[in-house]
Amino acid sequence: MSQDKAITLSVDAMGGDQGPEIVAEGLKRFLQADPAASVLLHGPRQRLEPLLAQSGFGDRLQLVHAPDAVAMTDKPSHVMRHGKSTSMWSAIEAVRERRAGACVSCGNTGALMAVAMLRLRKVEGVNRPAIAALWPSRNPQGFNVMLDAGADIRADQDDLLAYAMMGASYARNGLGLERPRIGLLNVGTEEHKGRAELKVAGELIARAAERGAFDYVGFIEGGDIPSDRVDVVVTDGFTGNVALKTGEGTATLISGLLREALMKTALSKLAALLATGSLKRLKTRIDPRQVNGGVFLGLNGTVVKSHGSADATGVAAAMALAARLARSDFSDRLAGRMATIATMQPDAGEEVRA
Repeated sequence: MSQDKAITLSVDAMGGDQGPEIVAEGLKRFLQADPAASVLLHGPRQRLEPLLAQSGFGDRLQLVHAPDAVAMTDKPSHVMRHGKSTSMWSAIEAVRERRAGACVSCGNTGALMAVAMLRLRKVEGVNRPAIAALWPSRNPQGFNVMLDAGADIRADQDDLLAYAMMGASYARNGLGLERPRIGLLNVGTEEHKGRAELKVAGELIARAAERGAFDYVGFIEGGDIPSDRVDVVVTDGFTGNVALKTGEGTATLISGLLREALMKTALSKLAALLATGSLKRLKTRIDPRQVNGGVFLGLNGTVVKSHGSADATGVAAAMALAARLARSDFSDRLAGRMATIATMQPDAGEEVRA
């Protein structure tokens, strides 16, 4: 997809663990790397102007004054009632009004989802929106898609079918996969294993494969999440969130242990020096910052949730992901796909591509 297509992102400057300074630095990196992109940056003008003084981006960067911020401790219900003056609300409102193609926020996940659902609304055919996360994998594209990564801890068979459809659309538009392979996460690959709703969901997804233009590989296990067996992993939000946080923690642990081992003796330090290039490539491949950004699927607008603890590299990565989806008109394509779910017949042979 060409980076020459002009797009505008709506960015919430507040809400991250490290304050707007990190968001501003990530924004600068993103705009330097993407000359056709523009940004609406939402937050207190008096706080943001000094951070962006002499940035040199001209009309590509516009500050939108929003005096208040959503704290990580704020309850979603409170934000929905009293959050109209916050940077998060303002950032989502810009997407609702079509002034921006996508929203990026490092803020409170629950509040962000609640406000996004309130202002953008769910698309037809979606009962529960989902968060899709990218997971490093052995596939040629380098990543697999997993959803739900924590939008809702519940998911019945109809929700899992919707996740499969949305995940296939995301993989097609975000990763360029013509016919994504879908796997349903379970405690085993045998057909008799798992909860009743998983078995029914497996049947529904299999029947929808041709119409949805994806391949269903059946049940998969946790070890398949980073494998080349699937492109999209479908699961409920509780399981997906635990898996995601476990994977990120394991990657950090391995990096730390490897660093300790290589710095232990003079010989290991020499080996590390000789393997510097390979070690850098490994670090980049498993670095969670490079795939920072969970995408809210099932809304009438694209919202990317960055980790609250993300550094400038992670924030820039989340913005780059949002820009890629905005350029593909992903939100409209997904809405068109999901509108077919209510009338989808098991024997329908017509493909619906999005």
